[in-house]
Amino acid sequence: MAVPYTFGSATSSIPLSQLDSNFSTTITLGNTAIQLGNTVTTLNSMTMANVTVSSVSTAITVAQGGTGLTTIPHTVQTFTSSSGTYTTPANCKAIFVRMVGGGGGGAGTGSSATAGTAGGSTTFGSSFLTCTGGAGGIVTGANVAGGTATGGDINIAGATAPGAVGGVTNFTGGAGGATPFGGAGAGGCANATGSTAATNSGAGGGGGGGGTATLTGGGGAAGAYLEKLISSPSATYSYAVGAAGTNGTGGTSNGGGGGSGLIIVTEYYV
Repeated sequence: MAVPYTFGSATSSIPLSQLDSNFSTTITLGNTAIQLGNTVTTLNSMTMANVTVSSVSTAITVAQGGTGLTTIPHTVQTFTSSSGTYTTPANCKAIFVRMVGGGGGGAGTGSSATAGTAGGSTTFGSSFLTCTGGAGGIVTGANVAGGTATGGDINIAGATAPGAVGGVTNFTGGAGGATPFGGAGAGGCANATGSTAATNSGAGGGGGGGGTATLTGGGGAAGAYLEKLISSPSATYSYAVGAAGTNGTGGTSNGGGGGSGLIIVTEYYV
């Protein structure tokens, strides 16, 4: 804003009131009015181009596009069941995904014994990242295989679990397969139910314990595990968390259920 009085061509005395008027005339930076002789500590609605900031009194927040912080700001989202859509947060530069498929259930023992069912697959981005579930424990036969992982920077197959054992009286059931999250179910003691795997561990459930002249129940295998760093994430990803395998049943003892799957997404902003 121009001052009300100019004196370049003045030929007579300058009234002090005109000088006062000039000094009290405000200028506006952004939307902040400033007068000579006043102290202003905050300027609003300013756009500055090609500015170098040598220091700040408080850290510039992630939402404000801050960089160069002494710690790396991050957030975490965890998905423990069902399916849906993951949305990458604003200003997020990379995401680190850890996930595991569902664990298989342990088998039952005795009359009318049934096998455990397999755990469900955990996926991120449809078929982009996949961890299949572990197989269910069996009533008779050899070991059962864990799930398989695809798409990760690290892909770890789920741990196998022992099959049914016969010819031994009151023998302990097969243990479930473990994952990097632990949580495997223990096999049941003689005539006892196998332990259920920990929720969201992706581990297998324990097989039921054997009785007199009965096979022990086989343990459930573990779901697969993977890790993936995505440096330029998409805006959204579909996801599904693998369900836990159900336990087998039997006249002597039941197996333990498997552990459900899990997805952990760590979000980095610089």
